[in-house]
Amino acid sequence: MIDRRQFVRDMAVAGAVSALGMSRNVFAAEPPPETTRIRLGLSPAICFAPMFVAGEGLLQAEGLTDIVYMPPDPLGNTAVSVTEGVADFGATDACTLLFNLDKDARFVVLGGVHSGCYELFATDKVRSIRDLKGRSVAIPGLHSGRHLTLSAMLAHVGLDPRKDVNWVNYPAPESMRLLAEGKIDAFLGFPPEPQELRAKKIGRLIMSMTTDRPWSEHYCCMIIGRRDYVKANPVATKRALRAILKAAAICTSEPERATRMLVERKLTDKYEYALQMMKELPYSRWREYDPANTLRFYALRLHEAGLIKSTPQKLIAQGADFRFLNELKKELKG
Repeated sequence: MIDRRQFVRDMAVAGAVSALGMSRNVFAAEPPPETTRIRLGLSPAICFAPMFVAGEGLLQAEGLTDIVYMPPDPLGNTAVSVTEGVADFGATDACTLLFNLDKDARFVVLGGVHSGCYELFATDKVRSIRDLKGRSVAIPGLHSGRHLTLSAMLAHVGLDPRKDVNWVNYPAPESMRLLAEGKIDAFLGFPPEPQELRAKKIGRLIMSMTTDRPWSEHYCCMIIGRRDYVKANPVATKRALRAILKAAAICTSEPERATRMLVERKLTDKYEYALQMMKELPYSRWREYDPANTLRFYALRLHEAGLIKSTPQKLIAQGADFRFLNELKKELKG
């Protein structure tokens, strides 16, 4: 009798191979990975779906059979988990990784997952990001991904996030309730929150990083690896990254299957919202964005906001390693 979980994993591998137009011998000539173990940082953000889908057979097919999912820090920051050596790989938004790199974090940026996912909702009093001046904006905490990303947006339109808005700290579910009641002015959400807000007609959509420029022209979320792991295990690193990019193909070509994987892993119980996200996010367009340009763009905004001190050039030179991504762009067909 075939084990159901193994069947799903086998189908995931077959689906990725088909979606990418790949031969199973693409990496046959590569040496085996230096280690079979990899610890992946969990995150409450289900937009990192390829990280989890990869664990359903794709990482195993790359020889990484000892897979452990590690919990994030209290703010859901996998960059901290990787920096502290709790996880070997993770995914986080560009502003969070830059903020941590500025503090000499012990990880490197390997590539991007997708553009878009954050969406800004506000009351009828707010029509644009500039209108947030003097308004109350809910975040789970200072220097969280939501705070840093929205700070970059505020700086982009000439506002000072340290002075021009009133940050109030609430968990996401409470923030959504307060927005519905008009007790806060704005909330920046990530999946499945925007899908739920739209479905319940809560707030006005001010900005979507998936569709609105300049945000849609850059990666929103990126893949990071623990510096020591990458240095000691370059073959395993490339194989892990390849598995994640194959998983991104599954998210695009078979969104229902990918969504069921998230539900089965208990990462969400909101199947319909998660499926909507899976169909909206441009997972298949990871080749189209330049990770260095993404880091440069957001680093300049955060520097303008006074949230980081390092120059974009320094952060990219010390905190990025795109050689594996560049190789995979040539290997994996569009």
